[in-house]
Amino acid sequence: MSRPAFHRSLLAPRHWPAWLGVATIWLIARLPQPVLMWLGRRLGALVLRIPSARKRIAAANLALCFPELDADARARLVDANLRDIGLMLVEFALGWMGSDRRIAAIPTRIEGLEHLEAARAEGRGVLLVGGHFSHLELCARLVSQRIRIAGMYRRMDSTVFEWAVLRARLDYADAMFDKDDIRGTVKYLRNGGTLWYAPDQDMRSKDTVFAPFFGVPAATITATHHLARMSGAKVIPFFHRRLPGNQGYVLRLGTPLEDFPGPAAEADTARVNACIEQMVREAPEQYLWVHKRFKTRPPGAPAIY
Repeated sequence: MSRPAFHRSLLAPRHWPAWLGVATIWLIARLPQPVLMWLGRRLGALVLRIPSARKRIAAANLALCFPELDADARARLVDANLRDIGLMLVEFALGWMGSDRRIAAIPTRIEGLEHLEAARAEGRGVLLVGGHFSHLELCARLVSQRIRIAGMYRRMDSTVFEWAVLRARLDYADAMFDKDDIRGTVKYLRNGGTLWYAPDQDMRSKDTVFAPFFGVPAATITATHHLARMSGAKVIPFFHRRLPGNQGYVLRLGTPLEDFPGPAAEADTARVNACIEQMVREAPEQYLWVHKRFKTRPPGAPAIY
């Protein structure tokens, strides 16, 4: 996939604030790693102190998903999750615009590559299915040091950020497919490609089913089932976690899901949600709880947010 072309219209005055944002991200990505993580923790402390609807969303999600925790334990988890957002901001900057040398210096342990190699030996494409953790962009960049991957994404509202971020992603990714580009995605997988994909957000799409997520019915897109069915790709759970301090990251490729896809999209979607739930339980404070995961409700069910 070719990198996006630059158009002079991007220099119009209305885009100058966006260019200032891009420049700020570029500068943040050049901070030394200890300074970068310090900044992320300071930003997280700021996020925690500022009143926000996102805090209420995170609290509602965690109350639904961890009813076994008492109020104090859930409050501590909400605080930890909001602090993690600060780290997410600087990790996005590093993942997008950090130099290759800088990325290579980050301590990274990748487990389970043998599952990917076995799929490739069979000539199969691979769907790396994961969740929206705060460091997903950086960990996609980290895993790309060892394997060639592509991704699916939603276009950004800002044309400047769309140009800058897509250009940055294509420096390390084979391709970036728009979420509606099913034909291109299937062709890539049929040719033996590896696609990173996170189906754990409420997309308010017609191609959804209500599948359990922490025991709560969650509107979930069925694309994992359909992509695997149309492409013949193997589905491999992909989990990543930030280690304490400045110890780096662990990335894990799990065992491919057996007998996937099955005959029913609903059952396959429930299996995918169960995999992501297991990942979240390993590092709940690093998951994107500020997203309205349960915004779409089953008919007759009360609103959550």
